[in-house]
Amino acid sequence: MTAHATDFTWFSKRYPVLGEAYCLTQVRGVAADELLRRFDAVPGREVTGLDAVVAAWETFDDGEDPDAERLFSEDEYADRLLVAVTELDGWALAAEPYGYLGSLWDLLPRLADGTRAVSHFRNVNAADAFNWWEGAGCRLHFEPLFPDQRDGSDADAPGIPELLTACGFRLDDKNLDLHTEAAFALAERLTDVRLDVERLEAATFRIGYAPRP
Repeated sequence: MTAHATDFTWFSKRYPVLGEAYCLTQVRGVAADELLRRFDAVPGREVTGLDAVVAAWETFDDGEDPDAERLFSEDEYADRLLVAVTELDGWALAAEPYGYLGSLWDLLPRLADGTRAVSHFRNVNAADAFNWWEGAGCRLHFEPLFPDQRDGSDADAPGIPELLTACGFRLDDKNLDLHTEAAFALAERLTDVRLDVERLEAATFRIGYAPRP
């Protein structure tokens, strides 16, 4: 695929909550329920569309989620994070409004066990991360704001700088614009899964509640 950062300027406009803070994780060849299991998440209800996922997170964040109240005691409820999973083109996708689990190196080997996992994350302080793992090994990790500072087995592999540049990253000290959108483009090139509003709003997501590390 030839995805570029400019293909994803819609994301923060369409989903302003996620534009502030999100984590998206894609895992190849596993079912949504299996991905929830890898997050060690307790499955809850199904919702349709990413808007409904954000609404579920807002209710959860407010402490007024009836599904969580049904599944947990008050203490357990307070110590969990909402993860919503669906399946697209042979990949399971996990969406975390204001979440970060898919960016954790302690968790990524389990998410990627026997397959490929690609995740990208940013928080309200503009801290961000992109991860590409194959099984227990990290192939590429960097902060989208600083794509010239990379690690992983493929960090300096031939073609990686060209791939990042093609996605819209600037490999200098002026990578201030569209670096989050470039992370979406890189994820698409590594998964061959196109994310757009129509697909995300048609998708059925299973809400899950994962333990906070």
